This record gives sequence, structure tokens and C-alpha cells, in this order.
Amino acid sequence: MDIIFLRNLRIEAIIGIFDWERKVKQPVFFDIEMAADIKKAAASDHIDDTLDYKSLSKAVIDFVEKSEFQLVETLAEKVAELIIHDFNVPWLKLTLNKKGALRHADDVGIIIERGSKPQ
Repeated sequence: MDIIFLRNLRIEAIIGIFDWERKVKQPVFFDIEMAADIKKAAASDHIDDTLDYKSLSKAVIDFVEKSEFQLVETLAEKVAELIIHDFNVPWLKLTLNKKGALRHADDVGIIIERGSKPQ
């Protein structure tokens, strides 16, 4: 199995349960690992034969910027569903980080895995 990844993808979003969080966009950060078979792309050297991470990141950014979920759990699940369904990704590991959400912690967030990890 090969892995294509995005690290520290920063997106502004309405996220949170408090009244003030419903009025102002906050940064959220994504790390995403996705299963991909890159053999065909390596042989052809053509973008159509691989997971186009530029198109994928644009889709994620667009979705997250328009979202208004209360929970990071919901946002993480919906982004995972988008990637799996729209980009035919069989497995992913997604970390969503809401830096600064807790006063005494540098980071807080969630890590999810979805799909079947190919061998």
C-alpha cells in the first residue's frame, strides 16, 4: 500500500458549541493520509493515473469553509466521507486539530480512520 498525505492543511471554519464560536471563523488544521496505488502513475508520469491531491485539497477547503458544524467529530466524519466517496479513496487516516481550543493545551482534536486498509 502506498500513502499520499497532506500535512497541516489550514482552513477557516465556523466550528464550536459556544455562541461566540457560531459568529467567527476559527482555524482548523488537517493531516490526512490516504491509501493509493501509485504504480500506474509512476509508470505513466501522468496526473490522471494518481490521486490528485490539489483537487482533493480544494474540495476539502471549499467544504470546510462553507460548513458550520458544532463538533469536530462531525466535521472530521463529513470530510472523510467526502474524500472516500468523491476521490475513490479506499482508506484514510484524518487528524483534525483545533489549536487553542483549550487554554492549557497546545492542541486538541480528533484522529479517525475510515475504510479498509489495503495490504
